[in-house]
Amino acid sequence: MKEQIEQISKNAKEEIANVKDVKELNDLKVKYLGKKGELTAVLRGMGALTPEERPIIGSLVNVVRDELEKLIEEREEQYKAEELTKKLEEEKIDITLPGTKIKTGSKHPVNRIIEEIEDLFVSMGYDVVDGPELETDEYCFERLNLPKGHPARDMQDSFYVSPEYLLRTQTSAVQARVMMANEEKTPIRVICPGKTYRRDDDATHSHQFGQVEGLVIDKNISLADLKGTLEIFVKKMLGENSKLRFRPSYFPFTEPSYEVDVSCFKCGGKGCNLCKQTGWIEVLGSGMVHPNVLKMNGYDPEKYTGFAFGTGLDRLAMFKYGITDIRYLYTNDVRFLKQFDRKD
Repeated sequence: MKEQIEQISKNAKEEIANVKDVKELNDLKVKYLGKKGELTAVLRGMGALTPEERPIIGSLVNVVRDELEKLIEEREEQYKAEELTKKLEEEKIDITLPGTKIKTGSKHPVNRIIEEIEDLFVSMGYDVVDGPELETDEYCFERLNLPKGHPARDMQDSFYVSPEYLLRTQTSAVQARVMMANEEKTPIRVICPGKTYRRDDDATHSHQFGQVEGLVIDKNISLADLKGTLEIFVKKMLGENSKLRFRPSYFPFTEPSYEVDVSCFKCGGKGCNLCKQTGWIEVLGSGMVHPNVLKMNGYDPEKYTGFAFGTGLDRLAMFKYGITDIRYLYTNDVRFLKQFDRKD
């Protein structure tokens, strides 16, 4: 058996020295070292040996196995090195060639608007707060003077996920949460930017859209404070020459309530297709906080007054950047997005 092992070693070494590729090398590995290989067959036949011969033969098999494994490993490393060298030769890069230009977009116009608004109001002493997009009926409607069965609820065309929960239809829900969270009932000055949801989908409306709402509550707050704040806001966002017009309106959570128009920034108020020849564009809703809303959220309407306003971030972005279709804001088209670096 010793001679058989020596012959296996000799044959294996000769074949390993003459292999031409990795496949032949793997075949040899299986032939001599595999489960059904020649060395394994020798080990299985050791049962016929005497107790004195077994350790000698076993030791010899292990020595031969180690030698063959080492030789095979060295040839594998040799083939890997040759393959790498060949690959590097074939894949040479001409560093003098011009690079491939990567298409890039820019910061999204709605994000630009949000950052501008936040910077402005933070400089005026406001806090920026957020709230859940999945809202309860209580905070989305009832605490804003919209009890169950109120006809104004139908105007919002809401996404209900259960009788109690819905996707918020306005960020006013955050205002109610801020008032309730203020246990000491101290003055409030906040803006609430975020996503809202209603069942619309056309060129000027989307089922999902951005809103920012502002809320100020303190003693002796008047309509003059609201008008002054909105003038600063509109002039900052749409141009210093912008003029405001307040029209009486109705919102359940404010009294009195106003729709606010801004002079058309395209024609300067002369009349064009953007403003439908009126010279004015509606941009936001506003009003003095309804006494019922103050009372339901823990504020004494005899001591405190306040104002609130809200506008659509998407529409504001459309006005500011001349975007004709609101759906462009949600296409993630790099060709559309890359234009806005030039707007700064």
